[in-house]
Amino acid sequence: MKKLFVAVALVMGLGTSVAFANNFMVMESAAVTMINDFTPIEVKDLPAAVQEAITKNYAESTIKEAAVEAKEDGTKTYKVVLTDKEGTESTILFSESGEVLK
Repeated sequence: MKKLFVAVALVMGLGTSVAFANNFMVMESAAVTMINDFTPIEVKDLPAAVQEAITKNYAESTIKEAAVEAKEDGTKTYKVVLTDKEGTESTILFSESGEVLK
């Protein structure tokens, strides 16, 4: 009877280890797919709404570089690197309508 309990305990222990290992692998692959793929663009190619938002809200800054990411649903996100008077750079994400994204 002792051997039966030991065998059941071993089988349950192995089953739990496999379940945890599978969860770890799923989490790892989800993290890999979250990488953004921005393509550099010319500043003049930014939508008018994005340019207006920068002029209105970041008048003291200049645009250093810009990039766009097209998502599967057709929406676009614009990444803009701004430089202020002191030379500090900040990266801001905009929607196509000029809304600042977090």
